[in-house]
Amino acid sequence: MGILLRRFVKFATRSAIVMCGQENKKMSVQATVEELTHVCMENRRLLQVLANGKLKQELALEHIKKYADIGITVNDFQKGLEWFNVSEGLSLRDHLSGKVVVLDFFTYCCINCMHILPDLDVLEKNFTIEDGLVVVGVHSAKFSNERDSTKILSAVQRYNIAHPVVNDAKMTMWRDIGISCWPSLVILGPEGQPLFILVGEGHQEELLLYVKVALSYFKSLDQISNRSLPLKPAQHLLPASKDVLLFPGKIHTFEMKNTEQVIVSDTGNNRILIMDNNGKVEHVIGGYAPAFKDGNFENARFNAPQGICAIDQSIFVADSENHAIRKIDLSTRSVSTVAGIGSQGQDYTGGKLGKDQELSSPWDVAIYRHSQGERTVPVLLIAIAGTHQIWALFLEDTTWWKNKEYKAGTCVAIVGNGREENRNNCYPHAASLAQPSGLAVAQDFDTVYFADSESSTVRSVHLKDGKVSAVCGADKNPSNLHNFGDVDGKQYAAKLQHPLGVAWSRTEGILYVADTYNHKIKKVDPEGNCTTVYGGGKPTNEHTFDEPSGLAITRNGEILYVADTNNHAIKAINLKDGKVSTVSVSLPEETGGATDYTSNFDTAISTSGGDFSFAFDISFKDNLKLNPEAPQRWSLILPSNTWSATSLSGDIKDSINVKIPRGEQRAKLCINFDIVACRSDECIPKRMTVVFNVLRQSDAACKVVEKKQLEIK
Repeated sequence: MGILLRRFVKFATRSAIVMCGQENKKMSVQATVEELTHVCMENRRLLQVLANGKLKQELALEHIKKYADIGITVNDFQKGLEWFNVSEGLSLRDHLSGKVVVLDFFTYCCINCMHILPDLDVLEKNFTIEDGLVVVGVHSAKFSNERDSTKILSAVQRYNIAHPVVNDAKMTMWRDIGISCWPSLVILGPEGQPLFILVGEGHQEELLLYVKVALSYFKSLDQISNRSLPLKPAQHLLPASKDVLLFPGKIHTFEMKNTEQVIVSDTGNNRILIMDNNGKVEHVIGGYAPAFKDGNFENARFNAPQGICAIDQSIFVADSENHAIRKIDLSTRSVSTVAGIGSQGQDYTGGKLGKDQELSSPWDVAIYRHSQGERTVPVLLIAIAGTHQIWALFLEDTTWWKNKEYKAGTCVAIVGNGREENRNNCYPHAASLAQPSGLAVAQDFDTVYFADSESSTVRSVHLKDGKVSAVCGADKNPSNLHNFGDVDGKQYAAKLQHPLGVAWSRTEGILYVADTYNHKIKKVDPEGNCTTVYGGGKPTNEHTFDEPSGLAITRNGEILYVADTNNHAIKAINLKDGKVSTVSVSLPEETGGATDYTSNFDTAISTSGGDFSFAFDISFKDNLKLNPEAPQRWSLILPSNTWSATSLSGDIKDSINVKIPRGEQRAKLCINFDIVACRSDECIPKRMTVVFNVLRQSDAACKVVEKKQLEIK
């Protein structure tokens, strides 16, 4: 054992003695967790020094052995809590006994919590429930709106969270364990004993290491159970309208060939739609399956795109979960990456060119025309939610603040020091932002307004010198990120709740704000007077809002478009008469419900219910073959919420497993495929639908396994 490892073991042993006390003196879970947190921090430093993988595993094993036998276990979940992705509430003493459990304490507004999800996804791909691992999301709300289970359900669906999630609205588990911030991960042993704690983001390697070692250790003691859980994915609760729009995030208007067009980031469907004012979609860019891929409109892929803006024949997209800025060229019908490397970065300064510059969760974009001598040059402003900053992508050679020169293609932080605060300042790099999520440029005033979502404020940057100022919301205490509400008023007297979108009306000289968690649209004048103009709080009918996230105003200032995110809709507000209507979005036939191939099969299963497992072997005529580098996905539509599936989407190589309830009524089980097939000179995206007519017969089997051959033209 190395010197560092011996030091750690000595440190961990001493801590364990302190925690256990003398002669059966028992400490609380909170005290245990507090001590454990300090030990884990020391452990983390040692792991960074160790290069040998075997030594890392030995260190982790010694740690787990010490804390497995301390005798402290966490309290069980309270009864009666609302759960998601399972058919019944889970218990640490029952369902999760014999499992290594990772508790993810999160709140769905938090960008750092979103950054944890890919790590958990990797973890769950490496270790299954049958292997002994269970991830449980413990939703511990920051904002009052987030305590509402319907909103948590939308977030679970929006972020494609497949593991069990519980709404701990009163934060009972949070307090019982002694959690202090979002996100926090707590690894529990098979008896509910706390083993390891990770605070913040960026701990994928440690997470994988400790879970792997814990599973191996407890299996050697025969303490791991391979039983399954009553999973029931929440995706089937999405409305039928999701086939057109799914959680649209942002919206933008622009002029093309003397005609005003509307651009929608169809975030949940991972694509961009360009349509006319009546909702007729003319261009669909991207596809349903998330990916990071440049190419033509059909082949390009996005991952949860958010902010959009246009200049001339170019549309810029904040491709949030690809951590990149993409450019759509309307003249060549192509998509290219202009900034970002396709994965999350931790750079708080920038200065690299284009695709060499890493980014972290860009959420909105806007064009500012910067005066430079006798001409103006376009600068793309970017709200970087992940590092709490505003960045700039210089589209041409530009002389910026303090006469600093930037070459075309340079991407750099221009506002914010990266600390999450509500701190205004005359010096842009001394200011602190809190998850900026919406941008609106008032060109005539050389100002960009931004929705600072985690501080529940609207703030501004003067683009001649970088001064950051308060507009409305919160208070003067820069560290207070919990001063939110729903109050009309002036400047600090006004209260907002996690606003995500802003739009500047040049004709009126006012700013419209999507007050997202209050489900309202408000307006703010240059003096900071904030007034509610549309929405009545809790959504109750077609023309109220449910977490509106994006706004856009037509050139003539008459129509305000709203990306009404949780209603999966675009709303149009006539600013003259106040009438609100839903835009009827119609996709081109070949992109909508139409498919390249439809097939029907019959299968029978017992009236007592059972398990139906099936897979497909796909082949093509005309020399086409599946492209192994492209995402080849299926999605499942269950006939009712009494049916359940291991997963509602997956790769075509995966089998599909459906649990069918007791009953006698026949039903239709639909599987949609989004695939890419190629020949030597071209690749063709295809959509297919397969329907199983499920017959119910008393003498049929309870377990059916089938593999179907699909030959597609």
